[in-house]
Amino acid sequence: MKKKFKLSLAYQILIGLVLGIAVGAIFYGNPKVETYLQPIGTMFINMIKMIVVPIIISTLVIGVAGTGDIKKLGKLGGKTLLYFEIVTTIAIIVGLMSANIFKPGEGIDMSSLEKGDISQYVETTEEVQNGGFMDVLVGIVPSNIVESMANADMLPIIFFSVLFGLGVAAIGERGKPVLEVFQGVADAMFWVTNMIMKFAPFGVFALIGVTVSKFGLESLIPMGKLMILVYATMVFFIIVVLGGIAKLVGINIFHLMKVLKDELILAYSTSSSETVLPKVMEKMQKFGCPKDIVSFVVPTGYSFNLDGSTLYQALAAMFIAQMYGIQLSITEQITLVLVLMITSKGIAGVPGVSFVVLLATLGTVGIPLEGLAFIAGIDRLLDMARTVVNVVGNALATVVMSKWEGRFGTESVKEEQEPQMVLAEER
Repeated sequence: MKKKFKLSLAYQILIGLVLGIAVGAIFYGNPKVETYLQPIGTMFINMIKMIVVPIIISTLVIGVAGTGDIKKLGKLGGKTLLYFEIVTTIAIIVGLMSANIFKPGEGIDMSSLEKGDISQYVETTEEVQNGGFMDVLVGIVPSNIVESMANADMLPIIFFSVLFGLGVAAIGERGKPVLEVFQGVADAMFWVTNMIMKFAPFGVFALIGVTVSKFGLESLIPMGKLMILVYATMVFFIIVVLGGIAKLVGINIFHLMKVLKDELILAYSTSSSETVLPKVMEKMQKFGCPKDIVSFVVPTGYSFNLDGSTLYQALAAMFIAQMYGIQLSITEQITLVLVLMITSKGIAGVPGVSFVVLLATLGTVGIPLEGLAFIAGIDRLLDMARTVVNVVGNALATVVMSKWEGRFGTESVKEEQEPQMVLAEER
């Protein structure tokens, strides 16, 4: 019997990506492209957003209840945040070094560039700045978890899920039925995820088609130097920095990327980390990471471990300064690093986060805010690259934490795939 030919999901998404670029280029400037294709792309993104919160809550509750030890969780949380801070700081420094060495903003004729609309980001930035860091800290503790779930506020959801999981573990045998319910929810949502992923090529085709039809391919030429440098720096960061970390913990970064190839292509095409969160969690468990570590590290990383975004923010800030002929001293660049470290953590999860962070940061070192309008047109293409780096960074973080805890690829990992209870009496 002849074997039936079947394209893998990665190739289907690539085909959707290429066709989307072709359609967008052919019908450049035609508003009908957005009219007919945008609903398809929006439906796909909404389907992904629909399943993210249930998956995070169910898997995190199962993982935490399986651990059942608040000291152990606290230790894991401390290590995770320390790792995130170190790697994101390195990303910022790499971005600054790249801009200082290659100077992408020098010689740019600003009169030949088109300005994009950044008013929505200005409004968001003002809201964030008016709130302050302490308000962000207070916001981690939800007053209404249903409201936090509706708004997809990741940190309050994680906070609630961890406490709830500890509560389920603390009540011993009485918590087993509750845990079985969450296990059922997790299994069902992963099944739904697999169904939704079949729609991914169509979603990618629509999203890319709309994007290209809006700005065209010719508009990329004046900003080509910045685009090439951003992509080259992202590749350098993945291979050298993340690859070096991977080698230290005994894995190959290219092998990890091969495991996640479908998710990386999808993340690149949609410019959204959310679209791949459920599948990344599933694959990292199969890769050898314990369920409780995956359930904690991956969602937390989406708020605290934005390697690609912080690298881009540093590079873009230097690009705008160079474009205006502003020479930043070493002291001002150190100030930029410190401000980016703080600001990027404070508003993680805000739509257009990179633009919002830059708007909140540029003024501290005297860089004109209106410079962001010049890169607004190509931001979607740059966002595609930094999304891939964010996904690889978070996947690697789960491996690092699993190795750090001495639980990567052990026999206990297999046992942890089933719901477990740590009885209060045994503790």
